[in-house]
Amino acid sequence: MKTNNGFFHTPQTQPGWWAVGLFGLFAILFLINSTVFIPAAEPLPIPRVALIAYGLVMLACGLASGIVGFVSVVRSGERSWMVWLAILPGLFVLFLLIGEFLFPH
Repeated sequence: MKTNNGFFHTPQTQPGWWAVGLFGLFAILFLINSTVFIPAAEPLPIPRVALIAYGLVMLACGLASGIVGFVSVVRSGERSWMVWLAILPGLFVLFLLIGEFLFPH
């Protein structure tokens, strides 16, 4: 296990960097979804299956970011603020999934 430099430094472990990378990918996909796909007033020329796949990939990146970040904190002793921030999308996606199963529409 590598020595960590504390909360205000960059990640010191490989899983920590993976969590940050997945968080970055989730953030980019989420911004594209929020600015392009959701506000579209007319149907987009993209097949519905592609939009569903896009949403699933976006949610999978968020969930993976949270899981890898949590594992990095617990097992590798990572303490970087970037890794703690990368756990938030996982909690967000988990909250959405639990809400869908408890209160389906």
